[in-house]
Parts: sequence; structure tokens; C-alpha cells
Amino acid sequence: MNNPEVNSEHHVTAVITHLIKPGREEGYEEWMKGIIPVAKTFKGHLGVNILRPQKGLHPEYIIILHFDHHQHLQAWLDSDVRREWIERVKPLIQASEDVQILTGLETWFRLPRRSSQSPPKRYKMVLLTWLAVFVTLSTVRYILAPLLAPLPWLLAQLITVGIVVCLLTYIVMPQLTRLFYKWLYPNS
Repeated sequence: MNNPEVNSEHHVTAVITHLIKPGREEGYEEWMKGIIPVAKTFKGHLGVNILRPQKGLHPEYIIILHFDHHQHLQAWLDSDVRREWIERVKPLIQASEDVQILTGLETWFRLPRRSSQSPPKRYKMVLLTWLAVFVTLSTVRYILAPLLAPLPWLLAQLITVGIVVCLLTYIVMPQLTRLFYKWLYPNS
């Protein structure tokens, strides 16, 4: 869980996934009602989001914790009180929890079902993101220009940017991450 690459001066997010045993969802919901208020008492806690299982999308609960600094997040993750809560949830989950610590763009640089690892160097993320945005935006603008010409400029821009973000998130960045994997993660 410790990540030496994380800059301790910036907002940090922990993404925790739990795959629940069939029929134990109600118990898990009760467990969350207990642990979330405890996490909120820790210094630097900025909020929590829960993504519940959705058929066809993801079978697990995804807990997204936001903290102001890496040290505060790490204090929560390493705390005895959290360890006690994790012991309580073990009978409800199928496997050990997966915890990923994220600080920004590295969420685009993650291959599905890969074990947690340090994010790529920031300059690599910037270069690859810049390339992806430039090529995707140029292509989408070229293709959509005739269709969007009658629309007001701001509406056309909104549609273009929305399409570009969707393409980057679901298609372009996962493909570029696979293509440039050895460059992004030279030690893996």
C-alpha cells in the first residue's frame, strides 16, 4: 500500500475494491455504515464515494476515499482501528481487498486487472496524454466539423470535448497504455 512515488503535498485518492460473497451484501452495507464515519474522523479526510456492484459493469464494491495529503491517507490505511474493521469484513468478502493509491492522471495509465504498482513518471504521463489529446481532438474536430458547423460555437465545442474525453478514457488511453507499457513501466 505504501507508494514512495506519491507526492505528499497533493490531494490523494485511495480506490478500494471488495468482492462480496453471494448473499452477504446486506452485512457488507451495514459494515460500510460503521466504517465510513470512523474514516471521517481521521485528519485530512475529504470524502468518500461508493460504487455498488452493477451487473455487466463491475461485480465488486468500489470505495473511493479522498484525503488532502498522502500522509493522512496512509495514517488511516495503517491505523489499528481500520485493521479491526477489515478483520470484521473478512467473512463477507471473497478475497483480500485491493487498494490503489492515485493522485491524478495515473488513472488513465492503469491496465484492468493488473496488480497495483507505482504510477509512471509524471513526464511520461504528460507526454503520452499530450499526444493522445492532440491526435484525438484533431481527428474528432476534422470528422465532426461539417456536422457541427450549423451549431453555436460553444455547443459544438461542448460536444467535441465530450466525445474526446469519452474516447480518451475508454479507448485511446487504455490502448496507448498497452502500446507504451514497457516505456511507462520499465521495471515491471
